[in-house]
Amino acid sequence: MKYLKILMLITILASCKTVKKVATIQEAIDKKDTTQTVVITETPKVDSAAIVRNIMDKVVTNNIQFKTFNAKIKIDYESAENSDSYTGYLSIAKDSLIFIRIRGSFLGISAEGLQVKISKDSVVLVKKVGDKYVQYRTIDYLKEATQIPFDFSTLQDLLIGNPVFVTDNIVSYRDGPTTLSVLMVGEIFKHLISLSNDDFKVVHSKLDDVDIQRNRTCAISFSNYQPMGTYQFATQRKIVVAEKSKLDINLDFKEFALNEPLKYTFEVPKNYKRK
Repeated sequence: MKYLKILMLITILASCKTVKKVATIQEAIDKKDTTQTVVITETPKVDSAAIVRNIMDKVVTNNIQFKTFNAKIKIDYESAENSDSYTGYLSIAKDSLIFIRIRGSFLGISAEGLQVKISKDSVVLVKKVGDKYVQYRTIDYLKEATQIPFDFSTLQDLLIGNPVFVTDNIVSYRDGPTTLSVLMVGEIFKHLISLSNDDFKVVHSKLDDVDIQRNRTCAISFSNYQPMGTYQFATQRKIVVAEKSKLDINLDFKEFALNEPLKYTFEVPKNYKRK
C-alpha cells in the first residue's frame, strides 16, 4: 500500500511538471514578436482561356504566306442534282487573281474545258469546248453558288489551306485526348475548330449559321499534311455544305508549289458570245 501511494505521488508530480513545461512553452509562443512578416506562397492559377487564345493567335500567325500558288487537284463533287469527278488546275496571285481550269463541272455548271478567273470583285467563266461562251458575274456569284458567304480572301484562304471565319471571340474550349476544340462566335457563324494537340494543325472546322432560321452548316476537314517549303499543307480536304440541300466536295491535291510563275492563266477570246 505504501509503495502504491508513493507511485501515485510520483505520477502526480510528473504530471504537474509536464503541465508547467507546456504552459512555459505556450507563454514563450504568446510573447514572441508578432511584428515579423509571414510570407504565404500560393500556387498561381493557370489561365487556360489565355493559353487557348495564345494558341489561336499562333494558328493565325502561322497561316501560309505566299506570292503565288500552283496546284493540280482531283475533285469529287456531289449534290442532290448531280455528281461528277474532274481534275482542276489552279493558280493564285495572292490578293489579286485566282485562275481555275477544270474538266467536268464547276459550281453546278456542267462543262468540258471550263475556265474561271476570279478577282476581288468579279467572276469570269469561259467555256472553251463545244458551245463556246463567256459569262461575267459579280463576286456575289460565289455566295449564290455555294450558299456560303465567300469573298475573294475567304476563297483564297480555303484553297491555300488557311482556316476561314476565325474570330477572337472565343466562348469555350475542350482539351481532348488528341485534339483541342475551340468554339468561337462571329457575326455570321459559330465556328467550332479542332486542332491537333501535338502541333496545333487544323484538322476540322464546323461552321453553323448564327441565324438559326437559316439552319446553314459547313464542315471542312483537313488531312494528309505534307511539307510545302517551311509550311505544312493539307493535301486532302472535305467540304460539306448543307442548308435546304447538301453539297459534298472532296479536294485531293496531287501537285502543289509556292512562289513559282503562274502556270494557268487565260484571256477571254474576243469572238466568244456572252451568255
